Amino acid sequence: MTVSSIAAVLAIAACDGYAGMPAAETNQGKTIATEYASVPATAWRDAGGGAVFRELHTELSHPWSVAELPGGDLLITLREGKLLRIDAHGRRHEISGTPEVFAQGQGGLLDIAVAPDFAVSHRVYLSFAEADAQGLAGTAVGFGELQGNQLRDFRVIYRQLPKLGGGMHFGSRLVFDRDGMLWISQGERNQKELAQDLEVLQGKIVRLHADGAMPGDNPFASGVGVRRTIWSFGHRNVQAMAMDPRTGKVWAAEHGPRGGDEINVLQAGKNYGWPIASFGMDYATGRPYPQTQAAYIAGTEPPHHVWMKSPGVSGMAFVVNRPEHAWNNSLLVGALADKSLIRLTLDGDKVTEAERLLTDSGWRIRDVRVTAAGRILVLTDEDDGRLLEIVPNR
Repeated sequence: MTVSSIAAVLAIAACDGYAGMPAAETNQGKTIATEYASVPATAWRDAGGGAVFRELHTELSHPWSVAELPGGDLLITLREGKLLRIDAHGRRHEISGTPEVFAQGQGGLLDIAVAPDFAVSHRVYLSFAEADAQGLAGTAVGFGELQGNQLRDFRVIYRQLPKLGGGMHFGSRLVFDRDGMLWISQGERNQKELAQDLEVLQGKIVRLHADGAMPGDNPFASGVGVRRTIWSFGHRNVQAMAMDPRTGKVWAAEHGPRGGDEINVLQAGKNYGWPIASFGMDYATGRPYPQTQAAYIAGTEPPHHVWMKSPGVSGMAFVVNRPEHAWNNSLLVGALADKSLIRLTLDGDKVTEAERLLTDSGWRIRDVRVTAAGRILVLTDEDDGRLLEIVPNR
């Protein structure tokens, strides 16, 4: 491989396949040309697998998510509670007006989403871990109006209740669908049974109007003894979620315990199993948890895709409707534990192949996004975290 040729032509390499249940990953060659003539060849570096990367920004303390503003500026959340704006010249600006966050354990400032009507509303949405006066915490979501480098009039529109002790399993990702509905993922706060309890919000996907109001067509909207904002339940800790631009379906990926990381295509009112159905194992014993009856049981939805060995999934983005791109019809998923970026090849909704990218980097991949222009951005979760752009490697 010669990196000097990348400025003229970049192409895909090394697809490895498994679909549905996990199978061994192998390398299969494939080549489709993509142009990156505007970027000097010397900017790109090989990090293993079928991709090369360039650093756009460094010295980010445990960044959690990145979003693009109209015009191309980038917003980045740091888990400690800071929100940064990176302008077209690579200059960093700290945004004031962010909420106070519970930055303990897995908690902190988490996901960010730009409102679909940002040109009019200027709204930026944040998910974060929020504590109460007693030190109990839960996932929360709110928005403010971005004016220059200020997030003004921030207000919380969603709180996970009840708040609980500990610093585990907050989630959380935010997605706007085609109808402008806001989807919120979250974890079960490491209290497994709560994921099956419809009277609490832990371990649920929630669907709201952009102002926080409950949609009347939610599956439990007329229910009794149930949180009516719930879209689906039986989730462990969802740290990846994205809408498929081809279909409008929302996909989510969640952490399993010692195996059983899974991807699901979210359906109204469905039970995704945790903890009564899971491929994962008890960290202490290496056997299923006492609550787990089987990998799959009737009345629950089997995973759309599952890993028997957990890569530690976080961040998800579709590369679709781009026939000129070497990775067209792919789903990209970050891997924290495996320190790689996973590219899943799609045939419609079906996962047909898998490829590991950035395998030599040693970086925990926290988030992945595709910009309006088709650039693929990746955040690494480190003390000195990085914002990267990646492209297919020749």
